[in-house]
Parts: sequence; C-alpha cells; structure tokens
Amino acid sequence: MKSNNTQDKIFVGVDVSKATLDVYRPDTKDVFQIENSDEAIAVLCSQLKKMNSQVMVVMEGTGGYEYLLLKHLAVHELEAAVINPRRVRDFAKGIGLDAKTDPIDAKVIAKYAEVVVPLPMAAKSDHELRHGALVARRNQLLELINQENNRLKQSWEDDAKQSIQDVLEMLKKQLKNIDSKLANMLQMDTVNQRAIEVLRSVKGVGPVMISTVLAELPELGKLNRGEIAKLVGVAPINRDSGKKSGKRFIGGGRGQVRRVLYMSTIVAIRHNPAIKAFYTHLKSQGKESKVAIVACMRKFITILNLLIKTDQLWENKTSV
Repeated sequence: MKSNNTQDKIFVGVDVSKATLDVYRPDTKDVFQIENSDEAIAVLCSQLKKMNSQVMVVMEGTGGYEYLLLKHLAVHELEAAVINPRRVRDFAKGIGLDAKTDPIDAKVIAKYAEVVVPLPMAAKSDHELRHGALVARRNQLLELINQENNRLKQSWEDDAKQSIQDVLEMLKKQLKNIDSKLANMLQMDTVNQRAIEVLRSVKGVGPVMISTVLAELPELGKLNRGEIAKLVGVAPINRDSGKKSGKRFIGGGRGQVRRVLYMSTIVAIRHNPAIKAFYTHLKSQGKESKVAIVACMRKFITILNLLIKTDQLWENKTSV
C-alpha cells in the first residue's frame, strides 16, 4: 500500500449473497458478478492486490455469507469493513436511489464508504472465526427459545404444549453445550489472552459477555467513551427541533452486544461496587429503573473500554 491518505483510498463495494458477489470498482466503474467461492474470491483478491492505490473492500453484514470473502481478504492483507445494511439503505434514500438491485447496491455501498470512511476490521484467525460462529449460534438459540416460550404461553392443547416443552428442553441443552464450548475456547485463546484476563477481573462479566465482546465488539479499547457507547447502542440520541427539546432514547448499534450487556449489567448492579453505587445514586435522584439500568449499561461498557485501553497503553509502554 502506497498511501495512508483516505483521499487516495479506493472503496470497492460488494453486495454479498449466498451464491454470488456483485462487485463495484470505482477506479474502473465496472460492476461484475462472481461466485461466492474460494476460487473466484481468490482471483478477485489477486486483482485488487495489484491495484496501485490503497484499497478497502466494503460489504454489508449478512449474518454469515460474507465470512468467506473476509477470510480471503485477510490472507491477501487487504482492508475490509462490514457495515450496517440499514444505514446503507437510509443513505441510498437520502441520495435519491430508491431502486434496489444487486449491482446498484454494490455502487451504493462503495459511495457510502467513500463518504463515511469506515474503520477497517482487524483480521481474524481461524480460532476467532470459529468463536464468532459459536456466538452467532448462541444468539440464534436464544431467539428460538424466546419464540417457543411465546408459543407455550399461547398454546392451550396438552399435546401441543408438550411438544413445545420438548423442543424447549432440547434448545436449552444445546444452549448449555454452546456455553461450555465458548468457555473452552476462551481457555485456548492465546491471541486475546490479556484482554480476557482483564475482562474476567471485572465483577459482572462472565464467559458469555467476554465471548460476545471478542466476537462482535473488537473495537473495545480502541474508541473513546462516546464512540463505544454509540457502537453498542446505549448512547442517548437527541430529538430536538427549534425550541423544542425532545426525549432522549437509545437505538441502533449492535443489538446482540446490547442484549448481553444488559444481562451483565443486571448482575453488576448486585455485585459490582462501582455499578451498584451508580445505580443507587440514580434511583435516589428519582430515575426510573429502566432509565437507571440503561445509564448503568453505558457506564459499564465505558469502564470495560477504559480498562482494555489502559492495559494496552501500559503494555505498549513497558514493551518499549
């Protein structure tokens, strides 16, 4: 790579699907489609590697179909970024592109990246990719358990209720098995060993929280308090207009991280002295429980971010 200047960087947009990748290259204005396969992606990466400018390949998160592309980009040492699909669609509407096709999406993704300039993702090892896949599967199991619990509440026939209970029992066993595997993977993770030790030292942080942070919040310790809170989706969003001051609320961000953070915060309110004291203070000020818990979530993730950042700075200082 010949330049670190983002103005010289070329953002290649890729619309990812199960079978194909639609690619837009702004340098040549070409839009083309390739198979979502090892062979085709390897050829694409070789072509991008030969470009004279700095390249970042940008794609939307699809829940898994993008992993093969990310793997090859890491091997070829090409920058990559995965962005929120909803933000891309909002951006497309904002610039008047209401039509939606795969080639158009690839162009919009490239344009969005050119304007926003997303941070490149850190390359992940096979261990980290497997860890992330288990975290994703755990989230899916939780969603299935929630769905079956709702069906159980609505069911009145005995055989139907028994069927739901049988499925719930099986899903909970799978969840327990996944949690056990995640704990084992943390034990074997040598790359993130120090971060794991730091997080384990905080009361309220368990294996599920650590696994979720490692898999879905790699920016922890790299951003400031406002940025990390916004990324998780616990930063208050303003809704003011003229003289009217609207009610603040949270939203966006990484929902899976936020859900796990919520559970960890509930534990921390009981057992972590700093979070417990903060929650007690908010309640004494007349804050509703829901509002106080969200504020504690924001404080909790800020503390974790600061601990990781401070530890990294100390390690860098002592290694010089």
